[in-house]
Amino acid sequence: MASKLHFSLVSPAKELFSGEVDHVIAPGTEGEFGVLVNHAPFMTTLKNGVVRVLENDTTKMRLFVRGGFADVTPAGLTILAEEAVDLSTVDTAKVDAELEEAKNKLAAEGKEGPHAATLKAQVDYLSDLKSAIVH
Repeated sequence: MASKLHFSLVSPAKELFSGEVDHVIAPGTEGEFGVLVNHAPFMTTLKNGVVRVLENDTTKMRLFVRGGFADVTPAGLTILAEEAVDLSTVDTAKVDAELEEAKNKLAAEGKEGPHAATLKAQVDYLSDLKSAIVH
């Protein structure tokens, strides 16, 4: 019986992580969930949030995902994220600048503008990312 969980996190840009871990906690759309080795199979959607990779009870890695899917099989956990970033590599000043720019564009266009939904989604994503960096 395996004592470690095989975990992979993949975005369209690249594979951010693949390896053996003790525990993964992810932001499901129906609530946060944890996966250990030999977990029952299931599939769920993800919301914007932090995926925590744990060794024993210590968080070893924090990855921010922008939506996606999580698939638990007998082989392990695979997360297919729309977008993902390792929080240890995020430039806070850059996120602040991008957030301010997106808010300004949204304000200039208005709530009924042709790009309002896209701009609102970007503001929400950057706000969630900024919050994850702080916490």
